[in-house]
Amino acid sequence: MTTLAPKHQRLVLLVLALAVLVAAGLLAAWGLRAQADYFYLPEDVAENPPEPGRAIRLGGMVQQGSIRTLPDGVTIAFVVGGREGDTVPVTYRGIVPDLFVEGSGVIANGSFGQGGTFEAETLLAKHDENYTPRELEGLSDEAVHNALEESAAQ
Repeated sequence: MTTLAPKHQRLVLLVLALAVLVAAGLLAAWGLRAQADYFYLPEDVAENPPEPGRAIRLGGMVQQGSIRTLPDGVTIAFVVGGREGDTVPVTYRGIVPDLFVEGSGVIANGSFGQGGTFEAETLLAKHDENYTPRELEGLSDEAVHNALEESAAQ
């Protein structure tokens, strides 16, 4: 029986370690594939709808006049629209974020039900770059700047 030279032993160990590392990475990726939430716009849903029950993120604009509270008093229904005019009906049961209003951006985490309605588990309301906290609304730009400097100095 012949033994490998030390140079070849190191090469075999390096190849074996590399194979184990690649296998561990593939195993981790395969295990996490069910945890991924894919981002969809209403246009994407219209072109290639995800299967019911698959966790996704739906993003778009809340359509004007679409927010209504359902009879249970806790669930709201609204419509998310996209740039190309496609829309998706959404229901959400829970406390609505303060910035969630008609005409604003929204990202909803959830899945589609059997009826084609997106059932959101969480809502993230988006605001534009002109956001002003409630405490500073109605103040001039100079007063806002002074108030921000005072709070930063404390």
